[in-house]
Amino acid sequence: MTKPPRKTSKPLLRDTEAPIRSRPRKARDPAQPHLPFDPIPDRIDPCLALLAAKPPLGPDWTFEIKWDGYRVAVHIEPSSVRIITRGGHDWTHRFPAIAAAARQIGVGSAILDGEAVVLDEQGRSDFGALQRSLGGRGGKNASNEAILYAFDLLYFDGHDLTNMELSGRRHLLEDLLGESEGVIRLSQEVEADGAVLLAAACEHGLEGIIAKHRDRPYRPGRLGDWLKIKCIQSESFVIVGYEPSAAALGGIGRLLLAAYRDAALVYVGSVGTGFKESEANELRRMLERLKTKRPPVTVDKQGVVFTQPTLIADIQYRAWTDDGKLRHASYKGLREVQDNADIYKLS
Repeated sequence: MTKPPRKTSKPLLRDTEAPIRSRPRKARDPAQPHLPFDPIPDRIDPCLALLAAKPPLGPDWTFEIKWDGYRVAVHIEPSSVRIITRGGHDWTHRFPAIAAAARQIGVGSAILDGEAVVLDEQGRSDFGALQRSLGGRGGKNASNEAILYAFDLLYFDGHDLTNMELSGRRHLLEDLLGESEGVIRLSQEVEADGAVLLAAACEHGLEGIIAKHRDRPYRPGRLGDWLKIKCIQSESFVIVGYEPSAAALGGIGRLLLAAYRDAALVYVGSVGTGFKESEANELRRMLERLKTKRPPVTVDKQGVVFTQPTLIADIQYRAWTDDGKLRHASYKGLREVQDNADIYKLS
């Protein structure tokens, strides 16, 4: 019989709210050399989740909710805080509330791995709302609405933790963050059968779940240590043009989308829903500057305006047609260049 979903227990290492401090058992022998410390790295390439059709089985896997926002690493040092995107760009100024909260954590140095998100009224992460709070793609706004769900601890008070197994890293992270509901929050592990948790996530309108192997170190790339299982498919596609419409918001009837097959772009259909009026107007202005007479893909349509394949859109969809086109696609927003989003690759 499967277990119902429930949150993990309280942090294990301490019961107080005081900062974590190490206490020597006895005075250090002056003749004994200092133990070596690991220098805090400028950047750690992120571990990425591999798409899976269903949750894995067995006690070696733990589960979390999949958050839909911008993946960031928060570097905390005694004199500074830096928020680094997946592409290696410094976005500290874009997330001032997260940076301020990081300065209040009782730790000398640390690197938190997590997702910057904006929540809707139901507590679900809303990528479109996050994009709007930042001023859209290419915008310069700072988002005071964004919070951080931290799900890993990669460096802690002078020690590189990336070679430690996930269960040990999570043990330290839970103790560091506790059960705070502030701007920086712990992404809770959920004890449940993966299939039961996925069904509950889908029922509540969430994007899906993440499965992580308890005993693996932190390894950059998509190596299968982390898996993502989605309720609704959501991927990044290149915008290669649009169909004009006098009746549609921003004058855009549909956006034309493309994915990669090997090194070439291939047309995978279009999207005409999900736009907010302000987004559509700004998107039209951006596309006007990217017009080209050289089609980046082959499209059997009349009256299409082709654009340089520069903008990357986040698209929700339900399935693929037999001829390789997206079904029931909906526009969610534009990805930032600094986010280094993966453009969908056709098999």
